[in-house]
Amino acid sequence: MELKGPRRIAHLDMDAFYASVELLRYPELRGQPVAIGGRSDESPVLLEDGTRRFVRLRNYAGRGVVTTATYEARVFGVSSGMGLMKAAQLAPDAILLPADFRAYRHYSHLFKAAVASIAPHIEDHGIDEIYIDLSGLPEESGTVALRIKQVVRESTALSCSIGIAPNKLLAKICSDLNKPDGLTILDFTDIPERIWPLPVAKINGIGPKANQKLAALGITTIAELAEADPGFLQSNFGRSYGRWLHEVSHGIDDRSVVTNGEPKSISRETTFERDLHARYDRHILSEVFTSLCGGVAHDLQRKGYVGRTISIKLRYDDFHTVTRDVTLPFPTADAIAIRRAAEDCLRRVPLKRRLRLLGVRASSLSSGSVAESGPLPRQEQLPLALGNL
Repeated sequence: MELKGPRRIAHLDMDAFYASVELLRYPELRGQPVAIGGRSDESPVLLEDGTRRFVRLRNYAGRGVVTTATYEARVFGVSSGMGLMKAAQLAPDAILLPADFRAYRHYSHLFKAAVASIAPHIEDHGIDEIYIDLSGLPEESGTVALRIKQVVRESTALSCSIGIAPNKLLAKICSDLNKPDGLTILDFTDIPERIWPLPVAKINGIGPKANQKLAALGITTIAELAEADPGFLQSNFGRSYGRWLHEVSHGIDDRSVVTNGEPKSISRETTFERDLHARYDRHILSEVFTSLCGGVAHDLQRKGYVGRTISIKLRYDDFHTVTRDVTLPFPTADAIAIRRAAEDCLRRVPLKRRLRLLGVRASSLSSGSVAESGPLPRQEQLPLALGNL
């Protein structure tokens, strides 16, 4: 169905991006369960007969986490952010590959440049996804989407899924409905039939904890959320989040696709599958914390910025959110410097409650170039602040 409103917003999400890039390098793994994560010493070994010997999840021992997984591995319940030891219990025969962020950034640049050649009004939303404002293009939504999918495949040999809707909220939901290699287009009139039957967790911003709390209140679908009294939602989730829940359940989202202007900040954050405790889940939090800091550093370097203010964001199991920041003497895009500054912030927040979200941000940005930082050394892997209870 062609959109009837003036806005046409597309959300493009690369399909199992990290894993798909690895399958270009190791095509013999296509169709097999593969998890990305771990250390570089888990790299495949080239044998004398020209074949490769791969590490299996069952042989992994350590505290690493899954960065992503192929769709074949996801069938077994393997998901990003999960501890590799737990993933090994779910899919012991799955292949384990170390993450190669240099390669992922290369392919990220390729697909975004390809899309920009057709639709230049793009909002970068991470290494593997973008929002695109199609409102000013003369072509029908389906036609331009197919062109975009074609140039992405031609430039990267990878597939993507696209959702097109009147706003960013609905477009992101749509892009996930027909993965992989999907295309979904809807209008506001399609919300009752195509959006309301979906689980509330399909809404970006409703994490596992909120999903669990909504279920305890008898709300499991977006339709049930839309029927809930706004006052009831605000009394259970707070005024701001409760009002937001009511709005998004009706497909309301006025955010623009931000394509111009200097960014004010660059951040990474993750919502955990389950609430984590700073002491008992320290190894998982440490890995995620280090990954977030490294991700912010990579994003800064890729976009040509340095940041002087480093911040952290924590959301507790009761939905209370706190932030802390520190201003450095000199701006940086170095992963180790960012992690140390973020750890200073972490020491200034209470860690008695379990955590459902952790984020790291760099702000006070300026243009600059620094040498690309490598992985954090082993002694930097465990932020001591997580144990300071």
